[in-house]
Amino acid sequence: MKVTISDVAKAANVAKSTVSKVLNDSPKISQDTKRRVREIMKQMNYTPSSIATGLARQSSNTVGLLVDMSKGSEFLNQFFYNIIGGIESVIGPLKYELTLCNVQHNDEEGDFLNRLVYNQRVDGIIANNSVLTEELSAQLDQLGFPYISIGESNDPASWVDFDNEAGGRMLTRHLLEQGYSQPAFIGGEPHERIFTSRLNGYLKALNQAGRSAPERLIVNGQADEHEGYRAAMQLLQGGDRPDCIVCMTNYVAFGVLRAARELGIAIPAQLGVAAFDEYPFSRYTTPPLTSLNIDTFKLGVTSGQWLMDLIQSKNTGSRQLLLEPELIARESTLRHLS
Repeated sequence: MKVTISDVAKAANVAKSTVSKVLNDSPKISQDTKRRVREIMKQMNYTPSSIATGLARQSSNTVGLLVDMSKGSEFLNQFFYNIIGGIESVIGPLKYELTLCNVQHNDEEGDFLNRLVYNQRVDGIIANNSVLTEELSAQLDQLGFPYISIGESNDPASWVDFDNEAGGRMLTRHLLEQGYSQPAFIGGEPHERIFTSRLNGYLKALNQAGRSAPERLIVNGQADEHEGYRAAMQLLQGGDRPDCIVCMTNYVAFGVLRAARELGIAIPAQLGVAAFDEYPFSRYTTPPLTSLNIDTFKLGVTSGQWLMDLIQSKNTGSRQLLLEPELIARESTLRHLS
């Protein structure tokens, strides 16, 4: 039996008019009451029929890009702006606008749904998989609301991502082909999907070459310059040190290069260094970094095209795509073999 607004009101011990005002995010209702009523709606799987009808009928001609403003480093990354440019190149000619929507992990998901979805401020959503939680995805699925995940997802949503595991294999295989024998891996938190994928690629390349990776050669941590420097100093001053390093990011690699320079370790003769992304240092370090080129503009284009297909009902099924990275070999790993 379908849950009605009366059922929600009874369960919350409030009037039906109060539930209606919560749905419309009325300022006359206290935050405590809103929170309690929204939680009951979730528990009862209540979807207001008037909202579902309105979502299908009305259009704001706006697409929302969900971002977590608490992660300030994302806005210093060129990848972010390339993705925006790719999305804009698709939706602009269709007379749609792109708006950035701040969603932080400590925000209530009900608040986000009321601000953007129920109030019909956007017709569809594009979001990184770190923002698009399973619970939020489930609620959007229940509403039939169009959204695309940037980054691989476990739920049946449409998503587009780069093949991070293939990237790990490519970098590690390249180092082995250059004659290095003991690669380390630096950077990334164990709970991050992107870290797991990249590490798996590194491990698989070693396994395919009949080699293994001692645990001491895999160092977790923030994927930044400071962690790259700290981890490299730890690895390169110990016994049986690695002769090459796969770095989670350009920033990690920058820290590794600094540590090697201070320790008097020659690159690439004594140490090979390779990184997963091209931005921002690869071309400008000494020596220039071997890295992977990731076409983030195409990432934005694909997610924009797929979302517009959903909005315009051209495609109602889920789609998944892994884009292949490109290896760019530079002096940091190209040592001359006899």
